[in-house]
Amino acid sequence: MSIPKVELHLHIEGAAPPAFIRGLAQEKGINLDGVFNEDRSYRIENFTQFLRVYEAACTVLTGPEEFGRLTTAVLEQSAEQGVIYTEAFLSPDFCGGGDLGAWREYLHAMQEAASRADDIEMRGIVTCIRHFGPDQAKTAARCAAETVGDFITGFGMGGDEMQGTQGDFAYSFDMAREAGLRLTTHAGEWGGAQSVWQAVRDLRVERVGHGVQAIDDPRLVDHLAENGIVLEVCPGSNVVLGVYPDWKSHPIERLRAAGVPVTVSTDDPPFFHTTLSDEYDRLADTFGWEDEIVREVNVTAAKAAFCDDATRETLLKKLEPDT
Repeated sequence: MSIPKVELHLHIEGAAPPAFIRGLAQEKGINLDGVFNEDRSYRIENFTQFLRVYEAACTVLTGPEEFGRLTTAVLEQSAEQGVIYTEAFLSPDFCGGGDLGAWREYLHAMQEAASRADDIEMRGIVTCIRHFGPDQAKTAARCAAETVGDFITGFGMGGDEMQGTQGDFAYSFDMAREAGLRLTTHAGEWGGAQSVWQAVRDLRVERVGHGVQAIDDPRLVDHLAENGIVLEVCPGSNVVLGVYPDWKSHPIERLRAAGVPVTVSTDDPPFFHTTLSDEYDRLADTFGWEDEIVREVNVTAAKAAFCDDATRETLLKKLEPDT
């Protein structure tokens, strides 16, 4: 698909090519038994096991230099898919254990790598990890607030959605908001429509990661549509992890038809054996998405991006149809 793509929901560690992680493990003599299948792909059976594999793979990423190399590898594979702009979730917990000085070193390495990338722009969204708890989230929020700028433009939350409530993390989100960061959070992937309500009411986010279970509450669907709250939808991830049994059951088209602003992302692409091109191909096959809809969805993503106005205008220009 030749239409340029804008991706808003990508975990930097989760986008690591398996060969990259295996190579680092060999360099460092780290045992990653249980992380890979026989075909050398990531081993994924369910969401809980996915989190374990994800965190085990992260154990080989032990310094700024590795995260710089990782950023280069991720941006290269994204650019190959026609992605012109991406926002990556970056966690201080995985980058220096929440220490601000160490975080700055990791961040410098990633930003330097991003600045060297061809044909693709990157911004970072600092994320706290929900199952690490509200106190640890405050540490991540401080790291975000201290490094907000041209590269770090957002704050969000990932991790196990079934741990606690969105409101438990309101202090961290208030801190990030006061620092000028824009806000998103994972909700409505596992926690039901109620978790999306919590996200928009208690954390006052302008975007929701996943958010697909909003479809179960018509009043919530109307609220999202009326208030322009954007969903960062990752259909392939949802199907692989069993949120929905198959692509036909996925609600992205029903949400879009109801006026909810939807975007398309890959989440952790090699873990889910997908690419952004694959996602759009499946959406075309399943829901008949033609170029006009694909372009519309990417324009929605560009308008919702946590970037400066000049970058946004450049993206929108690239998304204009050829005349």
